[in-house]
Amino acid sequence: MTATARSRPAARGLFLLGPAFVAAIAYVDPGNVAANISGGARYGYLLVWVLVSASLMAALIQYHSAKLGLVSGRSLPELIGDRMGNRSRRLFWAQAELVAAATDLAEVIGGAIALNLLFGLPLFLGGIVVGAVSLSLLAVQSRYGQRPFESVIIGLLAIIAIGFLAGLFVTPPDGRAVLGGLVPRFEGSGSVLVSASMLGATVMPHAIYVHSALARDRHGHVTAPEARRRILRVTRWDVIIALGIAGLVNVGMLLLAAVNLRGVGATDTIAGAHAAIGAALGPGIALVFAIGLLASGLASTSVGSYAGATIMAGLLKRRIPVFVRRVVTLVPAVALLAAGIDPTWALVVSQVFLSFGIPFALIPLLRLTNDPAVMGEQANRRPARWAMSLIVVLVIALNLALIWLTITG
Repeated sequence: MTATARSRPAARGLFLLGPAFVAAIAYVDPGNVAANISGGARYGYLLVWVLVSASLMAALIQYHSAKLGLVSGRSLPELIGDRMGNRSRRLFWAQAELVAAATDLAEVIGGAIALNLLFGLPLFLGGIVVGAVSLSLLAVQSRYGQRPFESVIIGLLAIIAIGFLAGLFVTPPDGRAVLGGLVPRFEGSGSVLVSASMLGATVMPHAIYVHSALARDRHGHVTAPEARRRILRVTRWDVIIALGIAGLVNVGMLLLAAVNLRGVGATDTIAGAHAAIGAALGPGIALVFAIGLLASGLASTSVGSYAGATIMAGLLKRRIPVFVRRVVTLVPAVALLAAGIDPTWALVVSQVFLSFGIPFALIPLLRLTNDPAVMGEQANRRPARWAMSLIVVLVIALNLALIWLTITG
């Protein structure tokens, strides 16, 4: 076989990558920035293990969501809706909609903060600009299809990675300390709260819902056994690469703060962290960081709107234009910014809402992927069942801890 012939399957495999990169944007949104920077500034290298564990869990969760869509030919919201009565379905949609709106709130606020840092725009005006630009990104998907949209999102992911990792090339972390941070441990209840916050910002309900639709819409409902096995192999690599990049970015943010912001005051806000990065590493790195934050806000709010439309279509059996949905979910975020609400407080509240919604996405995903009636021979075998069950219990427990610790102060 010639080298050219051998390269063709690899090239075709690369062309099939993409859905996981769209879902991975949810894992590097502005909520992650706030949680990871805060964790590194307060506790240094202590919580590296939390982000590494969360990234591994997220990869397994996202793969199961994609597999569900490919094997069943249905999205997770559609399968959930099919198993509910009208009243239960509407109630389930209501909580999912609140979670999606909270997600959008964090993403629009993050983009608005970035525009304020870059150009001095008032936050409410920045929120409007973020909404307008995200509409143009959604227009790419509506007019040209999913593949060009994936390409745009992959480009923004590259900008995000550069923006949040550039500072590590100026002041690299201590390798021995990084390895020490891989040992699971806490230091007081404060580190538990930060860990739960980091996990809540990492495992995203709307990404779980939408990935099943992204994979299904990209590859179709594959029924031929050999073709299905091939698509599932490609999907595994898609998830490994995309979630690997997202995990690297998250760990990089924590290390950036651990090296440069440990013990520095006022780093519990994104604006404060940006100022501290500028003081420690210079205005150039601060500028790149702000650009990465802007790319994060723009990409994640576009994907969030796409996910919200998928949730509504699956649970209510109704489709509305993504543009209409974009405007509807943009209004609360802009209204809060115009009212002068503290953006950091709004980000914290949004993370609590996300924590509330995680069990409603994870438990149905586990049950459906375990069910041979839905998955056939691709139903989870015993090792996958145990691994997914353990992840579901851990994620739900830590997010309940986040809700409790936040409410009780």
